Amino acid sequence: MSFPDQLTIARTIAVPAVILLFAWDFPNHDYWATAVFAVAMATDWLDGWWARRRDVSSDLGRLLDPVADKILVLAALIMLVGRVFPAWMVGAIVVREILVSGLRLAALERGVVMSARELGKLKTWAQAVAAALGGLAAAGAIADDVAWVALLVALVLTWLSGLDYARTAPSILRGRQPA
Repeated sequence: MSFPDQLTIARTIAVPAVILLFAWDFPNHDYWATAVFAVAMATDWLDGWWARRRDVSSDLGRLLDPVADKILVLAALIMLVGRVFPAWMVGAIVVREILVSGLRLAALERGVVMSARELGKLKTWAQAVAAALGGLAAAGAIADDVAWVALLVALVLTWLSGLDYARTAPSILRGRQPA
């Protein structure tokens, strides 16, 4: 298994720690949760950079990377529902992620591994920034409104990205790689 794939798996393994740190009430727990989240998300940039630089991209990485991102970001967002973020915003993001994951599964059944699209990558980073700002807001370091606006931007990008994936769905469902 390549180093980028190991980083992707490490990002997934960080999810329970992020959940536990947000849930466990001890001094500065929100700061710790946010820090672990931020370090784990940084591996997303690092694994992609390494894979491109060393030319070690793999189908496993193309499949697991977006899943690891989704799990980590959604875990953080869900842990902040009711504390910083409204449930409807996080719920709308979760629904889009499930729909696109279903499309990825349908593509995989047809022998097509869908790589993350550019708008999808931007969406992931917008969600990650919103989650990190949400963690800082939960800790009292910034105003909740700042995190809320960041999540609103992420929500809009999330659904625009979803529409971009939907545009490619017909060719994917015919077993062809999207353009």
